[in-house]
Amino acid sequence: MLEKLKKLEERFNELTELLASYEVASDHRRLRKLAKERAELEPAVRLIEEYRSVLRDIEEAEEILREGEDGDLEELAKEELKELRERKDRLEERLKSFLVPKDPEDSKDVILEIRAGTGGEEAALFAADLARMYTRYAERKGWKVEHMDSNPTELGGFKEVVFAISGDDVYRHLKYESGVHRVQRVPITESGGRIHTSAASVVVLPQAEEVEVEINPEDVRIDVFRSSGPGGQSVNTADSAVRITHIPTGIVVQCQDERSQLQNKRKALQVLRARLLDMRRREQEQEIARRRRSSVRTGDRSVKIRTYNFPQNRVTDHRINLTLYRLEEILDGDLDELIEALKRADEERLSEVEG
Repeated sequence: MLEKLKKLEERFNELTELLASYEVASDHRRLRKLAKERAELEPAVRLIEEYRSVLRDIEEAEEILREGEDGDLEELAKEELKELRERKDRLEERLKSFLVPKDPEDSKDVILEIRAGTGGEEAALFAADLARMYTRYAERKGWKVEHMDSNPTELGGFKEVVFAISGDDVYRHLKYESGVHRVQRVPITESGGRIHTSAASVVVLPQAEEVEVEINPEDVRIDVFRSSGPGGQSVNTADSAVRITHIPTGIVVQCQDERSQLQNKRKALQVLRARLLDMRRREQEQEIARRRRSSVRTGDRSVKIRTYNFPQNRVTDHRINLTLYRLEEILDGDLDELIEALKRADEERLSEVEG
């Protein structure tokens, strides 16, 4: 571990020198890229410094015990040594997370898509609950949420809703949310008071830069139509809504929430790039899976990943067998405990693969 930490520290120092150079300072794109990499490494470097300080303190305490001259000093050294070793173990656990290979897409913004599944209107209402949950979580993180498209129902649910979420390390936190989410509760549409099980699917796509996914204009068909949902005065009065069909893959994206056709086209292309990048990534994962199945982390997003049980105030994540009895808080966006547990489990799996 020490050798890997040394390399990480050397890279940090190298970046510090590069950022101070005229060559990098005059290249704004490279400057932003290197500054971001350095900022990501800085917490690890600070931990390394603290870790080395603790190692020095342990060595000094052990030296006092070896000399064994002063009884009172020796007793203090024993107590201090116990605390220092516990602190050393905690620091090592934290440092291990920095040594896990970083997903290059972790720092990206995301397109988050939620679709009602089995359960009719109750599933659509649950999709709306999930949309609010992720919106509140984003607010807690200080991220920006931009509504892209939706298909609302009469009772306030969503057959489908799409958001763009931007901020620091959005994909790193939300990538574990892709999959089928199941709810167990008494629907408002149920007069007999019976508990029903419904579901909604969540897809989290890292947003693609134009340079990552180049879209050939000849490969797309663009149709315009009148907006049919929220959108102000433009609704039903102008052909501002846009539908884009990517002919080679058959992917269809539409956006109608903005007043102008140009803005809707820009948003639709943003979603299309994210879906094409996700398709490419999933093809790569499938190839990796064929070679080494144990290294695939996120699994099939069609698998049920989480259950929200209202009668028991319970949320269970089936991938890591974690159950929390805080359903209301979680649906209000308090997702940190769940997501941090998923990240730790992922890091442990990756460490085993690397080891």
